[in-house]
Amino acid sequence: MDEKNFEPKIVAFCCHYCAYASADLAGSMRLQYPPNVRIIRTPCTGRLEVEYYMKAFENGADGVLVAGCLEGGCHFIEGNLFAKKRVKSIQKILEECGLEKERLQMINNSAAMAKNLVDAINLMISMVKQLGPSPVNKKIGIGY
Repeated sequence: MDEKNFEPKIVAFCCHYCAYASADLAGSMRLQYPPNVRIIRTPCTGRLEVEYYMKAFENGADGVLVAGCLEGGCHFIEGNLFAKKRVKSIQKILEECGLEKERLQMINNSAAMAKNLVDAINLMISMVKQLGPSPVNKKIGIGY
């Protein structure tokens, strides 16, 4: 597939209480985002270890979005703060591996912020489109 017609595959890890509920609300409000986004519901973004993010890239994701509760509003007290630190450290690991750190992003979202989530997804897609297909896919022969 040429890069002109490139449609990035995005994995969005969404916390159950806020971001996933926000994605559900987006559907109820008929707010649309491209179908190449796979939303994965997690109990809390703070429970996601490094392996989850890396496995998403290994399995063909061009970008990963982590969507947690608003800061100070996590149902597991500090889970989203742990996730934020982890995402920053994984961005450094990605750079060391030769990937752009922008391929991994985190946002904080409440259950009522459906438009914010859809906007973040669309921004992530446009950013990854500019970066092009993940080099990981080319190295291990996935996809395109």
